[in-house]
Amino acid sequence: MKLTYYITTPIYYVNDVPHIGHAYTTLACDVIARFKRLDEYEVFFLTGTDEHGQKVETAAKNNGVNPKEFVDKVSENFKKLLNYMNFSNDSFIRTTEDKHVKSCQKIWEKLLSNGNIYLDKYSGWYAVRDEAFFSESEIVDGKAPSGAPVEWVEEPSYFFNLSKWEQKLLEFYESNEDFISPKSRRNEVISFVKSGLKDLSISRTSFSWGVNVPNDKDHIMYVWLDALTNYLSACEYSNEENDEVFKKFWPADIHMVGKDIIRFHAVYWPAFLMAADLPLPKKIFAHGWWTNEGNKISKSLGNVIDPFQLVDKYGIDQIRYFLLREVPFGNDGDFSNSQLINRINSDLANSYGNLFQRVVSMIFKNCNETIPLKPNKFNKEDSTLINSIKNSLNDYRSLIDEQKFDQYLKNIWIVVSNANKYVDEQAPWALKKNNFERMEVVLFTLVETIRQISILLQPFIPDTAKKILDHIKIPYDQRKLKSVDLILSGNIKISLPNPLFPRI
Repeated sequence: MKLTYYITTPIYYVNDVPHIGHAYTTLACDVIARFKRLDEYEVFFLTGTDEHGQKVETAAKNNGVNPKEFVDKVSENFKKLLNYMNFSNDSFIRTTEDKHVKSCQKIWEKLLSNGNIYLDKYSGWYAVRDEAFFSESEIVDGKAPSGAPVEWVEEPSYFFNLSKWEQKLLEFYESNEDFISPKSRRNEVISFVKSGLKDLSISRTSFSWGVNVPNDKDHIMYVWLDALTNYLSACEYSNEENDEVFKKFWPADIHMVGKDIIRFHAVYWPAFLMAADLPLPKKIFAHGWWTNEGNKISKSLGNVIDPFQLVDKYGIDQIRYFLLREVPFGNDGDFSNSQLINRINSDLANSYGNLFQRVVSMIFKNCNETIPLKPNKFNKEDSTLINSIKNSLNDYRSLIDEQKFDQYLKNIWIVVSNANKYVDEQAPWALKKNNFERMEVVLFTLVETIRQISILLQPFIPDTAKKILDHIKIPYDQRKLKSVDLILSGNIKISLPNPLFPRI
């Protein structure tokens, strides 16, 4: 039976247009999903839009349209980003979909029948921007910890008995060390839970744009209970007659989120799932934020980074590479145009692009436009280069499983650099005159190394990797991770290559 892998982005809130943060989270998920497919997993990669709540209702009103018209339009922008950045998601969930509403009502009824929901009155501080409730001790100068303005809310509300799950959550974190990554976020969550959990208000009556609470028309569900349930509804939680998809993919292998929403995913979500007798996801990874040329990104500063403009200006693969190479995933990073240009010129154009260009051009010019046959015998330096990726496949698997994308790329570029050094040392242009057979072995060794590098780069720079593998005529069924262990047979007719990465 095929191994399965379920990966999710957070669902993106539709009161705004997509920015670099959305692109970054989805890109990380896309790379993992593509890698797992290469490793022959059956993958379910989910993204989508969060379309309910007070913020959306207000934004729609300000735009002079009803909420459904508003979310239909904005949701399309997020779908457009998927195509623009070559993301390979298997599904796109919208919280206004019928199956999602049914899933929310199903989990509500389960929580209720298990005795975990009760009706009372809420009075406290609420930040519309964060869609979150805050205690008196968290309010600083009349604002939420995020800086969002808060308002005092008093209304009837259903509550989830979050306090009951405090000890169970701490025990779960203790026995599942990898549940929250990176470690700094894990420590933050544990200290938040240890400081004491209060029961959570999970319904609102003061506005109407949301999922109706079953059997109580005055209440709609708190937007976070609604939003988090998307991970269940996308894999057919509400479809009892046809629950194969749910059985196959739940629990999720990883929920990828930004660090600002770690509390919802690592505290509220596992508590809801425990209370509904459902298995918990295996991992929550909270990544860092980008600044722009050293400054915090904000609409008021006018320095929001538009991923559509970046792709138009520099190219999809160039942006995909930069975002995951520049900063260890999990840390905050600074977006700098000069660094981006440096990466494109140095890593992509001069190292990888140039290696491909010169090796394939030499084969085209000196070997009758044909990749030489696989040699019977390799020198030590040939074997060292050819085996440098073959012998490290499990390391690459681990780096993906640990979300160490920058290290994965660094390791590949060590091989790229060694291959470039090998060209200079072996000097095939000189061998052409005095040892033609040796020249063929050198060029074969190089093209075989390029084949392996390009298979491993498919998740990161899919268009470019495909161009290279197409150019050297690698069949589609030989582009899997296990195909690295094969070796080219050679005698492959090729054409003269075009530059892969124009220098900027």
